[in-house]
Amino acid sequence: MSVIWLDSIDSTNSEALRRLPELSGGTVLAAREQTAGRGQRGNTWFSAPGENLTFSIVLKDLPLKASEAVRLNYMASVAVASYLESHGVEAAIKWPNDIYVNGKKICGMLIENVVGAHGELKASVVGIGINVNQKVFPQLANATSLSLCTGKTYEPEAELGKFLTLFEGLQVQDAGLFASYSARLFRCGVPAGYHDLLTDREYRGVIKGVEADGRLHIKEEGGGDHYYRFKEVSYIL
Repeated sequence: MSVIWLDSIDSTNSEALRRLPELSGGTVLAAREQTAGRGQRGNTWFSAPGENLTFSIVLKDLPLKASEAVRLNYMASVAVASYLESHGVEAAIKWPNDIYVNGKKICGMLIENVVGAHGELKASVVGIGINVNQKVFPQLANATSLSLCTGKTYEPEAELGKFLTLFEGLQVQDAGLFASYSARLFRCGVPAGYHDLLTDREYRGVIKGVEADGRLHIKEEGGGDHYYRFKEVSYIL
């Protein structure tokens, strides 16, 4: 993969999408500072300048239909979890793709796809933010970093290289990818609280797993089974 380091940019995903026609597949845009990082659900991703990894991977000519794009989510999530585990840090995937360590968020993702006229996945921008060296999170009440977990300090450029090696070692069509994702699912089998955003109702339930189409399966205590797509349920932390 070819890495382009940017000293400062609003958002690596935004820049990748702006430059998408000229960027080849496998290009990585990494920022030492993001001034307007974007996360899921329209949230802002805060990252202290020079302390963390904020980057976007441009993928093109993928062997996927748009309906199979969820596999990119599995691949990116497993890659981040594997990277953290390579440093001795056990990670869990909070559906769909936040990465948690000891109940605290260490990584967030934003995957944006370009779909062709015939339903093919023409390109994808996989945006990832990993907290590496940051120790204080004034805008986030429930965050951690690799440094806080291990007590060590890291060189972001070297760490990006380690992550990309793991990412490139995964295949989006790998039959074992879904199993690797499911095995790390945050709160799986543990009774906890959830907020059904479709009905604006809170309840307790147990995550049973993720369906083949990417939906989250929660079994309500004393009730039925619920299947959620993105933005249809939130965790009560």
